[in-house]
Amino acid sequence: MQCDYFDAARCRSCTLMGVPYAGQLAAKQRHVVDVLAAVTPGVTWLPAHAGPESQFRNKAKLVVGGSPGAVTVGILDRGGAGIDLRHCGLYEPGLAELVPRVAALLDVLGLEPYDVPSRRGEVKHVLLTHSPDGEAMIRFVLRSQKHVALLRSRLPVVLDALPEVRVVSVNLQPEHKAITEGDVELVLTDADVLPMRLGDVELFLRPNSFFQTNTGVATALYEQARDWVARVDPGVVLDLYCGVGGFALQAAVAPGRRERVVRGVEVAPEAIESARRSAAALVASGATGAALDFTVGDATDVTLLPDVADGTGPASLVVVNPPRRGIGPGLAAWLEDSAATHVLYSSCNVDSLARDLAAMPSLRAREARLFDMFPQTSHHEVAVLLERVGTDATRA
Repeated sequence: MQCDYFDAARCRSCTLMGVPYAGQLAAKQRHVVDVLAAVTPGVTWLPAHAGPESQFRNKAKLVVGGSPGAVTVGILDRGGAGIDLRHCGLYEPGLAELVPRVAALLDVLGLEPYDVPSRRGEVKHVLLTHSPDGEAMIRFVLRSQKHVALLRSRLPVVLDALPEVRVVSVNLQPEHKAITEGDVELVLTDADVLPMRLGDVELFLRPNSFFQTNTGVATALYEQARDWVARVDPGVVLDLYCGVGGFALQAAVAPGRRERVVRGVEVAPEAIESARRSAAALVASGATGAALDFTVGDATDVTLLPDVADGTGPASLVVVNPPRRGIGPGLAAWLEDSAATHVLYSSCNVDSLARDLAAMPSLRAREARLFDMFPQTSHHEVAVLLERVGTDATRA
């Protein structure tokens, strides 16, 4: 991939830019295999999954700079001045076409960019998410409520300029800190969710919902998870850090037991509400006969977790998809001592993954696969299927 911004030294976020993509992928594979070697004896590594090396991002996190009528959207330099990156080559086609129009709209609206050195101004970021069906969500991150009334009154202008936008919201982030968003979200449109269709499963993303940045590779990750669930054919699935329900919903539609019980646990109430909506749609469509239940809770608080199985019934599977820090010693110990016959671990940090696997010696890695969500960088996603030593996965 060639990037004019990188060549001009305006942006160096893509640390591997200029390295042939085949070389990037091979280096990532070697790295994750080497880091996990001691804790995955006998594991079978499936071929790494990679999508396109450019035009793959479904999200744009744009720092707003410049001045009213002459905004920049992109990043800031070391002095806090805006660097415009509206034609970044990482955006998927629909998003790439949307970003310049958003920048032009900011000028039309006359919104005041936040100036970091002087700590003055209002608009800090614009956050965009684009769906496979061509719809989008736009979030204006503001320092205060000064521009909220203006945005409410100009909402028809926003929707006329950006007809593909389904959800418009304002996020309030009043602190002078290097954080993207705050705790308060004000939805301005009647619609409050962006449907994200992945095959026969439709997720519903709220403004602060997490979803993978690379839709194509995320789809492949979920397909791999579905294949593993079908092979294990568990009677019970517990999805921890379930978010909007991606892995749990795939487990619900995976072939096998129609009486399967699938439970999800997530700390964010908005995400659980979205997961419940997706579950209701799946059940209504007849796509699953599984019993689906989603609960608000902290996945690391093992005292709140439901029983997985009693060890005498069908196979049982726990899915964990934690943040970069991993699941930690408490949850690892709970999994080690649980009756779960299998664990599906999806990780964005191979170092914390290695620590967690070392704490669960009774769960042996059977298969693993690298999913390259972030070409042009060293970031990685690794999925591992673990099986309890001595488990008979085919028991009735």
